[in-house]
Amino acid sequence: MEARQSAWRIYRESLPILVVSLAGGIFAGSVLGSEGMTSGFERFPGMLLLLPAFLATRGNVYGALGARISSGLHQGMIDPTFSRDRRLVNAIAASYINGISVSVFIAVLSWGILQALGRESARLVELVSIMLLSGVLTSTTLIFGMLTLVFASYEYGLDPDNLIGPIVTTLGDFFGVFFLFIALTVAGVLF
Repeated sequence: MEARQSAWRIYRESLPILVVSLAGGIFAGSVLGSEGMTSGFERFPGMLLLLPAFLATRGNVYGALGARISSGLHQGMIDPTFSRDRRLVNAIAASYINGISVSVFIAVLSWGILQALGRESARLVELVSIMLLSGVLTSTTLIFGMLTLVFASYEYGLDPDNLIGPIVTTLGDFFGVFFLFIALTVAGVLF
């Protein structure tokens, strides 16, 4: 009987987040299909190649951070507050560095692949600038957004393990596309 109650609790906690994730995905898709975004893709060839990797790595890097924080909360090693906890600060710093580094790496790799294939590409400095700006903005937002949601869910008696996956992927898609749009707009002015 306890297994059934546990399964029901997971379902009850996960379903609202999955509905919100669906709405966030639809919003991200509508931004992605907007005229400003498609014109940015046309102006900076190669952006469409790196977009899936950029969005996927948001979930990978910050999903790992969320799992670390959730484990720390369950083990009593991390308090659910924005305090100066060495473990929490180290995990956040590592994720932040990874998130930004992988954004730049994606730009360089995409540029290199397009060059090797002889396909049209924006200049390397343009792709790196766009990815660096969107990576910094997305990383900062995801860290604070995810921490707030994980800590709040834990404080309200919900299991963050049931929420981290959908939260991180939705926030990553939502803010990833949004900040990529901003970065394309800024790059359009600068370049």
